[in-house]
Amino acid sequence: MRAYYWGRDWRPPGITGRHQLATSHDQTMSRGVLVCFEEYQKARVTFVQQIADLATRPQNIGVLQNAGVMALLRPLLLDNVASIQQSAALALGRLANYSEELAEAVVTHEILPQLVYSLAQQNRFYKKAAAFVLRAVSKHSPQLAQAVIDSGALDALVACLEEFDPSVKEASAWALGYIARHTKELAQNAVDAGAVPLLVLCFQEPELTLKRISASALSDISKHSPELAQSVVDAGAVTLLAKEISHVDAALKRQVCGCLAQIAKHSVDLAEVVVEAEIFPRILHCLKDTDELVRKNAATCLREIARHTPDLAKLIVNAGGVAAIVDFVTEARGNNRLPGVMTLGYIAAFSETLALAVIVSKGIPPLKDTLMNEQEDHIKAAAAWSLGQIGRHSPDHARALAEADVFRRLLAVYLYQESSEDLKTKAKRALKSVLQKCTHLPALEPLLQEAPPNILKYVVQQFAKVLPHDLQARRSFVQSGGLQKIQEIQAEPGTKLRDYIDEINQIYPPEVVLYYTPGYASTLLKKLEGAE
Repeated sequence: MRAYYWGRDWRPPGITGRHQLATSHDQTMSRGVLVCFEEYQKARVTFVQQIADLATRPQNIGVLQNAGVMALLRPLLLDNVASIQQSAALALGRLANYSEELAEAVVTHEILPQLVYSLAQQNRFYKKAAAFVLRAVSKHSPQLAQAVIDSGALDALVACLEEFDPSVKEASAWALGYIARHTKELAQNAVDAGAVPLLVLCFQEPELTLKRISASALSDISKHSPELAQSVVDAGAVTLLAKEISHVDAALKRQVCGCLAQIAKHSVDLAEVVVEAEIFPRILHCLKDTDELVRKNAATCLREIARHTPDLAKLIVNAGGVAAIVDFVTEARGNNRLPGVMTLGYIAAFSETLALAVIVSKGIPPLKDTLMNEQEDHIKAAAAWSLGQIGRHSPDHARALAEADVFRRLLAVYLYQESSEDLKTKAKRALKSVLQKCTHLPALEPLLQEAPPNILKYVVQQFAKVLPHDLQARRSFVQSGGLQKIQEIQAEPGTKLRDYIDEINQIYPPEVVLYYTPGYASTLLKKLEGAE
């Protein structure tokens, strides 16, 4: 065998010293190149993370926009490092969420197609961030939501509803809801893409956040038309929603009650579907919930059911709903009060019996309080309308309003110069309809001095109807000064008001009428002076 020397200078056969030096030099160069790439990657990571953080503060948005941040973030959506892609998408979402102008910039920079492409290819973290961007763009206007649809996002978002990760489903459901909320056509696109059955499946998942967002998206779809609401019903949503009315989570109850209201509002059939899901008496318990919005949304649901037919209104009454709604209106304030106020009006409008149920449940005082003390005219107008629906049925109903001093309150808002036209119209109609039924004359007498001629004629008409048939009322009318007030009214000949005054005067002896006529005392005094 050939022996080799394994000393200090030994090297493998064929390897020269010069070759060894070259290899060492290449390795040093490679490390230098890799360090350069590593630094570039670190810089990209730092950049997108800082931009995402800066985009959370409104004062930074203008500076970022002026610096051309959109154009810088766009290529990073296709970066070969997943964390950079995700941070870039998150930053874009926060920017688009801030204003419609920035959302339009996302569209004009052609970022949406990249997001949609990646939505189908990337991992769950990126999908969540991409869906956030689509939601942030969609929320501002129907045009931007349409741009999201045009980019092909619907199919990708619907596919994400089948992902294993609940957070991806949440992000997708949220984006779909923001698209659907704007118009009937946009919501129909979401339905056509197959979103509804998958949203119903998401609602059945155990994660609370996913339940809430799915219910919200179903509500956004349902609100536009009977057909869209029917698509939600056909997917079996109503029974599942109704079961969650008693859930301990307030945010979920808000969405559930709101979605049921949006379904029930469209038609009798849809309202009956909601009722048949056995929402009573649980939804009445929501009127006492500690959460303000749960109470409001439950009252809204009851309003949408009550407005359709006497039978549905009667169903609410029989379930003990009137007393619960009266308590709600008594305790609520501002816009939260409105659905309860209108529910009482809808129930009372259908029949004497249902209106009497509202009276017996002490519904008039909180409605009167709403009319007097609320700040917004549209809420006062709703109270005036509801009071009119209660009192217009019969003399007994009208008397209940009269004894509660409602007439003067309605007249006050009608005469108040700063009242809106709608409020004035509602108050006038309520007064007209109730006054024509009122036979409780003591309540009408104060109006003889306060009411303008167009209201006064209805007041005087009631005296002309009642006094001829009631001796005690005729006597009281003189003693209280009512007959004198009648004589003081300036009515043009040939008007209905003048005719009603003449009818009243014919009931009394001419000398009594003459005695209360203005100026009679001075005329009599002159006659006495002339006789002397």
